[in-house]
Amino acid sequence: MAGNTSEKKKTKQSETLKKVFRHLGRYRIFVVFSILLATVSVALTLYIPKLTGYAVDYIVGPGSVSFSGVIRVMIQIGICTLITALAQWLMNVCNNKMTYQIVRDIRNDAFRKIEILPLKYIDGHPYGEVVSRVIADVDQFADGLLMGFTQLFTGVATIVGTLCFMLSVNVTITFVVVLITPVSFFVANFIAKRTFSMFRIQSEIRGEQTGLIDEMIGNQKVVQAFGKGEDVTEQFDEVNERLGKAYIKATFFSSITNPATRFVNSLVYTGVGIAGAFAAINGALSVGQLSSFLSYANQYTKPFNEISGVVTEFQNAVACAQRIFDLIEEEPQTPEPADAVELKDIKGNVTVENVSFSYTPEQKLIQNFNLRVKPGQKIAIVGPTGCGKTTLINLLMRFYDVDQGSISVENTDIRQMTRKSLRAGYGMVLQDTWLKTGTLRDNIMMGRPDATEEEMIAAAKASHVHSFIRRLPKGYDTWITEDGGGLSQGQKQLLCIARVMLSHPPMLILDEATSSIDTRTEIKVQEAFGRLMEGRTTFIVAHRLSTIREADVILVMKDGQIIEQGNHESLLQKGGFYNYLYESQFALTGSANAG
Repeated sequence: MAGNTSEKKKTKQSETLKKVFRHLGRYRIFVVFSILLATVSVALTLYIPKLTGYAVDYIVGPGSVSFSGVIRVMIQIGICTLITALAQWLMNVCNNKMTYQIVRDIRNDAFRKIEILPLKYIDGHPYGEVVSRVIADVDQFADGLLMGFTQLFTGVATIVGTLCFMLSVNVTITFVVVLITPVSFFVANFIAKRTFSMFRIQSEIRGEQTGLIDEMIGNQKVVQAFGKGEDVTEQFDEVNERLGKAYIKATFFSSITNPATRFVNSLVYTGVGIAGAFAAINGALSVGQLSSFLSYANQYTKPFNEISGVVTEFQNAVACAQRIFDLIEEEPQTPEPADAVELKDIKGNVTVENVSFSYTPEQKLIQNFNLRVKPGQKIAIVGPTGCGKTTLINLLMRFYDVDQGSISVENTDIRQMTRKSLRAGYGMVLQDTWLKTGTLRDNIMMGRPDATEEEMIAAAKASHVHSFIRRLPKGYDTWITEDGGGLSQGQKQLLCIARVMLSHPPMLILDEATSSIDTRTEIKVQEAFGRLMEGRTTFIVAHRLSTIREADVILVMKDGQIIEQGNHESLLQKGGFYNYLYESQFALTGSANAG
């Protein structure tokens, strides 16, 4: 069982690497230039010790010191150093350009995928966790990728180059160096295998922590109102503790790599020093060649330290890349058919036939639901919490697709039309308000950006939002954030109502649209809604039954089923579940008034 898990991890890791290389392929020109520049930089860097050896021989050779030879060598070293510096700078430019363009592409892919993900994915994952993948994980991936290209190419080229130069000086001592080299590979490989899973766990816990922080900041008022500050703190401490342990574990194992490879490097340097000293005594090497060889031995072992560090960082990068690729490869929402129709000339005919739907297979919700709505009808949907009222709205807007049956608008199955044209046919005002960062004008004109100033102000007046906007210092140019800034819940809801009134949609969906508005303003807004609903098919989700007396059809839902259907008077006369709900609210209202 453990073997299968290990094999799956290896397969997943190799698949992730293939995806990374596919992204690299788009910028292969930068890869080629980076390799060429790394080769030039390494070749000249490795040529300098050979020149240094010549200079040493000019100084310690028998007879007199050759100052002209030393000066000539120093000039050559200076030229090599300048060219090496330029090559390294250009290589870093290429690597940075390539890395950040790849990161840009991945973030674009991730954001586009979020735009087409089904709502069940967004509902089923904390927002902070998704944000962590797109921001933190991609940044970690970029750091690892940049380090990889900056140090991996130069490291490999240095190893190959030093071997070539050492072979040109002395084959026997080079053999001593190569003989000890595999130990470094073994050590680095042994540690790298164990660090990947640790970095993966670290990345997952970091996403969990980001999700918790995002949720708590967004709902700080609720946390404080219910005195849950200590509980949330304990929850954060627990996640933070796990993240700390994961960080320490991953960092500890990855940090072993450098000292372990340094120990091996010291063995190499010692072997070269001893073998070279005997060779110099026997006259097989000059003092200058020995100094060059020692320098090469040092440069030969140095990349193993760097590459081991790169491998560790790259393990973290691959773990982060895997999480972001998992998001990018999530199953998108059901694509629209190639011949999808544009919904036009909407009159308001809506038909629901034998619809069944549930969020999870084991928990049934809506079963065999049927409904036929004529143009201009006002359809009220009432029932206890969890009976499927808002779910029905989600299905009408095709935020979720039905499991069985069909929903049609103007005798066309909504799955055969474009989502954009379907949703453009509805105007929605929900209990939960939604605003965007921008001016009040931008928020009202979101549905109709081409509307004139006069039309916008008329809609604002109709929704009774104009009066409070006029009192603001900057009026309609007042800047707000997505949480509404200093606006009250009622004012935010009025803005959403104004947005719908400006759009003049063919059909309306009102889900407790006036729940946060004071009674006096609600009466005025209901009058405006009355004018807006004339001739428009309207679906009203209501908890206060007093607001739906004028509805043409009232659907009474319970456990996903329509158990009663009719107008207000006929349902009261039946004395069924609607009558029970209505009398319960009347009794509560009466008791409250009496108190």
